[in-house]
Amino acid sequence: MTIEGIIGAVIIGLIIGALGRLVLPGRQDIPIWLTMVVGVVAALIGTAIVGPMRDTSGIDWVELLVQVLLAAGGVALVTRMRGQRSVR
Repeated sequence: MTIEGIIGAVIIGLIIGALGRLVLPGRQDIPIWLTMVVGVVAALIGTAIVGPMRDTSGIDWVELLVQVLLAAGGVALVTRMRGQRSVR
């Protein structure tokens, strides 16, 4: 992955985090910066998983879908972990 690819993944990751949060029903009680971090991580993991399997010259919708699903799962996990921590 080149430096342009990493910078692109970070920028897309910010958007992916927001989309992942929107996909989940209800209210997620986590800060927006944490949502962005989850989105960046999901974008990088999604690119690492799907990227080598596909070769497109435009928007890779399968990769984007995997990234959003990973972000939604990550946001749900972080929300659940933060909720358990604050109850104690």
